[in-house]
Amino acid sequence: MARPRTAENGSNMNSRTYQERLERFIRAVTVYPVSCEALADGRTDAEWLDAVLAGGARIVQLRDKLASDRALFDKALLFRQKTSQAGALFIVNNRVDIALVTGADGVHLGNSDLPADAVRALAPELIIGVSANTQEQAASARARGASYFNIGPLFATATKAGLTNFLGPEAIGEFARLSDLPFTVMGGIKLHHVPELTALGARRIAVVTALTRAADMAAETRLWHETIQQNLRHD
Repeated sequence: MARPRTAENGSNMNSRTYQERLERFIRAVTVYPVSCEALADGRTDAEWLDAVLAGGARIVQLRDKLASDRALFDKALLFRQKTSQAGALFIVNNRVDIALVTGADGVHLGNSDLPADAVRALAPELIIGVSANTQEQAASARARGASYFNIGPLFATATKAGLTNFLGPEAIGEFARLSDLPFTVMGGIKLHHVPELTALGARRIAVVTALTRAADMAAETRLWHETIQQNLRHD
């Protein structure tokens, strides 16, 4: 993959302050596409990125557990360039180093990744998302330095092999009451779940295979965005 020059990455997205990034996350994000090249039916992350941005995504997360450090760096530079051009937020899964050296807007941390408070001390301008699989993890998210927390997995999902414990949609209200931070929901969510999830308080829905395996990823992204917006207006 050709590596874009960093000078070309730098539209105003790279110089946003933490508050500007967070306000954009709260205000603009509906569907939250997360990449997974292994579950994209032969399409590359670059193709996925072009499609979800064309579909109007306001945020994307690069999640690649298999790439070498250099390959992930090059891929992240491409994501930064294209999200900057589209005015979208760019989040890196797990890899704080990759997020920092490529000028990402944030990082999402799982419960076995670096502690959020340590990352906050290192990178105060980054949006930091944390996974909340338990109520305690949601309740402690702010104290740990998080900007938002993710509730999930709600349903059975192909992206988390070996899991048998799924929280179900009722967890949305239970977890949200424990923190005033914004949150996302994730895990096996399909389009027909959207009315139920938004009625329970979800405003930002993270998805993997619903988009990576769509015949037309751009059209599907647009459909998710519009469906979430429509249901939020009705709530």
